[in-house]
Amino acid sequence: MDVELQPGREAVVRVAVATLWTSPEAVRPVDRPALAPRTDIPAWISGMDTDQQVGDCVLSQLLLGERVVVTELRPDGWARVVAVEQPAAKLDPRGYPGWLPTNQLAPAGPSVADPPLVVDATVTGLRAASDGPVLVPGVILGTRFVPAGPARDGWRPVHAPGHAAPLWLPERDLVPVPSAPPSAEEILAVAHRLLHVVYVWGGVSAYGIDCSGLVHLAWRRFGVLLPRDADDQARATTPLALGEERPGDLYFFARPGRGIHHIGIVTAVPRGGDDRRMLHACYRRRRVIEEQMPADRTATLVGAHRV
Repeated sequence: MDVELQPGREAVVRVAVATLWTSPEAVRPVDRPALAPRTDIPAWISGMDTDQQVGDCVLSQLLLGERVVVTELRPDGWARVVAVEQPAAKLDPRGYPGWLPTNQLAPAGPSVADPPLVVDATVTGLRAASDGPVLVPGVILGTRFVPAGPARDGWRPVHAPGHAAPLWLPERDLVPVPSAPPSAEEILAVAHRLLHVVYVWGGVSAYGIDCSGLVHLAWRRFGVLLPRDADDQARATTPLALGEERPGDLYFFARPGRGIHHIGIVTAVPRGGDDRRMLHACYRRRRVIEEQMPADRTATLVGAHRV
């Protein structure tokens, strides 16, 4: 057990992408690359078959530097946490609860007032020096950093959890976190960069993602904190009359008598009737696609909302 982690205190994710599990007992042999102190999410996803990619043992994923509150530590190397940057009001008013390996966490340091930077590259990696080896591969779009000094020769030093010395990223991969809400064009540009990414239940990365994870990540890139799950995203956004939706708005889907189970991003002004287009992480097609809304989706469309 990492003796520096303590129940009731905040910690931060120290790996590029940490997977939040329903319980330590739920993990499978195929999940080994996602449990390591240096996670290998591409290897994890490529090692699963299509049924394993939608297993219900995964709740969500957290990005490097994401804050959690530790609620329990087990001697076998697991921590129960609440992911405070992923609202989930129906589960815990503080955030999304679940389990992480303790070796993927670092104690939270003092808050820093410097304005944060956000990764704008789809995937990048942290280096010990601008000409050094990659120490933390697979750093994902939307990951935030505190700068550790000015850029030098096209590289930017940043503070990274679990590393005493600054690490380096290509300056082109970082932008300031915007102070203004994103435009529809900006949201759609980010979402389109994730086209064809594999559908993975609970995924929130450029390697594998689910429908609500796609929405959460697209807005996260611009500093907008949306809930993690589709039903909570519906409660956190403003309903529109169908026909009033515009690109960048959201479609929600539910079967009769049941809760919301799917979400998509509007990509075109509706042209009348049931002629609608959306971009979404599609469970059936097992990837992120943009398409004209098919009849079976139209039959379960329950609303359009605006962030």
